[in-house]
Amino acid sequence: MFPIKTFVSERRAANLLAQIRWRDGVYCPRCRGESVIRYGSYRVFQRYLCKDCDRTFNDQTGTVFEHSAVALRKWFLAVYTYIRFNTSLRQLDVEIDVSYKTIYRRVQRFLRALDAPRLQFEGPIEIDEFYVKAGLKGRERDQPSRSRGLSTRGRGTYAEDKLPVFVLADRGSGERYVIPAKAAMESKIRLLLADRQQESLTVYTDGFRAYEPLEEDDAFTREYVVHGDGEYVDGDVHVNTCESHASLARRWLSPHRGVSKDKLTPYFRAFQLRREVFRKPGGEALKTILKTVL
Repeated sequence: MFPIKTFVSERRAANLLAQIRWRDGVYCPRCRGESVIRYGSYRVFQRYLCKDCDRTFNDQTGTVFEHSAVALRKWFLAVYTYIRFNTSLRQLDVEIDVSYKTIYRRVQRFLRALDAPRLQFEGPIEIDEFYVKAGLKGRERDQPSRSRGLSTRGRGTYAEDKLPVFVLADRGSGERYVIPAKAAMESKIRLLLADRQQESLTVYTDGFRAYEPLEEDDAFTREYVVHGDGEYVDGDVHVNTCESHASLARRWLSPHRGVSKDKLTPYFRAFQLRREVFRKPGGEALKTILKTVL
């Protein structure tokens, strides 16, 4: 259910912020001291005094929501609809009556606060890659404009404005990961697969040559299908889960036109978070979203 009560009441939003932020107890965000007392209020937010550093703070201090004249309930609505429904920033501009630039800066701050996923594999693993066209949107040009004509088909690199994005699907745990890279190279693949629980991890791939060195490594058992030969499934050997997840990742980027290649990683972390809250009720989903940045 859509958590409408939180989005229409500033006090409810403030109470939810305090509940989630101080779930392990109140501490000073400046000196990390726990010798803290209540010290009046700031608008609808509880104010505190730290006895260790003798400075005051409130529930918003040190969070992605601090230093904003926009109501907290509006920011809650913005991050909820952005993650849950993949709402574009232009649409949020209309819905919450806040300028596009203000929303953009705050959402970018929210995205930067998302932690990188910790890759831990039970196995077996599917790994595949897809490619995203992305330039240097928002930066002054120090080179000629990129040609908008017919582009070269096939794989690309960061320098060519066609970034590889790896998709990893752990069949053991059910986890999915989407990780952009500067190039689809053996070294990057080994780095992605480094944290594993099995001594010999079974890895399912397609026929891409960058995966071939895994066959010579005792730490991996590589099995693959060659799409170029019309081979897509051979028993348990396939990368269909990765390809399905890649199609969802492409769709996630669709409303956000012109994303800079330097900012793709935070967008895919938001996509990862969306998968975590996809099946949760509205109130629980909002709490999960807030916990990731508080």
